Amino acid sequence: MKKIPKSFSLNPAQFLILLFFSLIIIGACLLKLPVATHGSLSWINSFFFATSAATVTGLAPLNPGTTFTLFGKLVIMFLVQLGGLGIMTFAILIIMIMGKKIGIKQRRIIKEELNQPTIGGVIRLVKNLVIFSITIELIGSIILCFRFIPEVGWDRGIFYSFFHSVSAYNNAGFSLWSNGLGNFVGDPLTNIVISLLIISGGIGFTVLVDLWDKKRFKTLTLHSKVMLVGTFIVNVTSIIVIYVLETHNVRTLGALSSIDKVWAAYFQGISPRTAGFNTIDISKLEPSTILFMILLMFIGAGSTSTGGGIKLTTFFVILFAVVSLIRGDEHVVIGKRTVKHDVIIRSLGIASLSIICIFIALFILTVTEKASFLSILFEIVSAFGTVGLSMGLTGDLSFIGKIVIMGVMIFGKIGPISLVFLITKSTQKHFRYPDAKFFIG
Repeated sequence: MKKIPKSFSLNPAQFLILLFFSLIIIGACLLKLPVATHGSLSWINSFFFATSAATVTGLAPLNPGTTFTLFGKLVIMFLVQLGGLGIMTFAILIIMIMGKKIGIKQRRIIKEELNQPTIGGVIRLVKNLVIFSITIELIGSIILCFRFIPEVGWDRGIFYSFFHSVSAYNNAGFSLWSNGLGNFVGDPLTNIVISLLIISGGIGFTVLVDLWDKKRFKTLTLHSKVMLVGTFIVNVTSIIVIYVLETHNVRTLGALSSIDKVWAAYFQGISPRTAGFNTIDISKLEPSTILFMILLMFIGAGSTSTGGGIKLTTFFVILFAVVSLIRGDEHVVIGKRTVKHDVIIRSLGIASLSIICIFIALFILTVTEKASFLSILFEIVSAFGTVGLSMGLTGDLSFIGKIVIMGVMIFGKIGPISLVFLITKSTQKHFRYPDAKFFIG
């Protein structure tokens, strides 16, 4: 048998992307089965749902609660779990359970999937990741049972609790209620549990492991410190901004009691960056609030997390780089540590490629869709950030519109840099060209 030429061999990033597309295809085929739906489901919608679940986005052209049977809902939940924690994570777990040896190739793939700098400690990270995730999801579902069982009964209450716990922790935003979590806008238990699940999943696996190992803030890595402090600052700012902007809007917070206003602002301040759950009607928000949410969705969650976006650490690296430029500093410094030049270039590359992707999708959808510019932009950035919030456009998307949004969801999940590695071949240059001068700015 002839050996496969090296040019046809897949690097870890390419293998993961191939595996990811396989998951979407299998998921779409399962959702197309008659046993999965109440009635018929078109192929484009089955692929849209599968893509949305595998990318842990949560955008839905139809109401998942009424469209799918128990089997269909289980398929979506399974796709969300695999998409959130990673396909190879579960594959490695099965290999470990079978007592098989995990080779260097598998470790390299895991390193790529979990966005780790080296292969050292990746198997331990996988073990901790699975244990943490399943434990957090189970705890969340048990607590939610106290609220959901009285609402819909024992059988549905238990399933709804586990489904929403998995959806929240993996930052998917899928809800089985037609109005999202609007029925629980002022419910403290639901707001706190779902928001904590969102934050836990969106903060990043490496941060959770670091917290578990060290337990003291001073001994954490700089990445963990930036993620924790940054998440706190962004969330608090978001809650205050949304409360101020919407407090007099009678279509959203304005119609609620004083305490319910606080809960609604709290939940909607945390959800847009990663998760996509809503307790108020997003389409009724003020344009200024919509623009602010677009920024939150673009920033996204943390690296190695279940969420999308350019990532919070990327945003802070760019922000500190701009501050350093304004101050005339030679180096970018965060927490008394100098940020490497390649990290700054990578951050700028991620942001630039993301903006280009959003612009291309925006241009196409302004041609194909009959909707307002703001709702189209909101839909696209929501897909890119794998958030899942919508101003009501998802169900009205044309065939081309759905294809474009599916592509944006995949782009947001895979990431700009991984996509570049997929289509280009890295070459090491052992020489340097002469410097050139350009007039910029």
